[in-house]
Amino acid sequence: MTRKRHYLLSSLTLIAGLFSLSASADQKEVTIAYQDMVVPWRVAHEAGELEKATGYKINFRQFAGGGDVIRALASGQVSIGEAGSAPIASAVSQGLPIELFWILDDINEAEALVARDGSNVNSIADLKGKKIGVPFTSTTHFHTLVALQHARVNPNDVQIVNLRPPEIAAAWERGNLDATFIWDPVLSKVKKSGKVLTTSGEISKQTGKTTFDGIVVNQAWAKDNADFLVKFVKVLAKADENYRKNKAKWTADSAEAKAVAKISGAKVEDVPATIALYRFPTLEEQASSRWLGGGKDGGAAQSLLATANFLKSQGTIANVLTDYSANVTPVFVQKAAK
Repeated sequence: MTRKRHYLLSSLTLIAGLFSLSASADQKEVTIAYQDMVVPWRVAHEAGELEKATGYKINFRQFAGGGDVIRALASGQVSIGEAGSAPIASAVSQGLPIELFWILDDINEAEALVARDGSNVNSIADLKGKKIGVPFTSTTHFHTLVALQHARVNPNDVQIVNLRPPEIAAAWERGNLDATFIWDPVLSKVKKSGKVLTTSGEISKQTGKTTFDGIVVNQAWAKDNADFLVKFVKVLAKADENYRKNKAKWTADSAEAKAVAKISGAKVEDVPATIALYRFPTLEEQASSRWLGGGKDGGAAQSLLATANFLKSQGTIANVLTDYSANVTPVFVQKAAK
């Protein structure tokens, strides 16, 4: 090789390296908090679909509960996070600048109040004097209190203890709990040695107080990364649609079930039955007044208001807003649907 040719190749290599460094420096990055919910979105997560669709570097961080996700958002550790309607209502009521832009799931039958075998609890009324484990400020905490009130059981007559899902599983195994109101993968475990007293779907029908899991984003970050969020919504909507159209194919040995199990931590054999308990609103339903649309009177805004009122009555939060629609946006769903 001549010196001139060697010099030329070296120069090209240097330029290519500098270009690569520049491209890397220009690549945008975001940290997303997720939990152990068993939902179709986990398949796209595992396959790296969001990275492919947006070009962003995605850092996923798993948290044990919605309260932990909200704290991570408040501290700036994450920009986007999954949380239930109760922690979202609590966060918004306390002035955290976040907005709900996607309904991850209508919880429906996917959260249940289960009494442990041998606890002598056969109805909600039997919970008086018993110990219930729930993650505080979660959707199950909210519905535990709603269920007790609906059954005319004073919550003060029940020992409600604050435990994260993994702690509930451990306490259940030790026999330290009489009941728990929880979601999968822990729900599947406790059902094996317990009796379902009621579900979130039943409570919603009885009282009109719906619960859901949603995805929220820091408002300032959303303003600067609107295109990312539209593409994110398209990935989420596609994942849900693929599930709705192919439910029969989601068997325990399917690639989809294995992907969900890998990301959520659920047992793969439990995935098909667990995911069937949820309901996943379509893009059109998300944009409608049933969920993100409708302003102050929209379903999500009204659900957050009802949840906040209940949390305040229990001393969990100090203030309730008159309108929660400023923290609920249908914009990204509407743009994704075009």
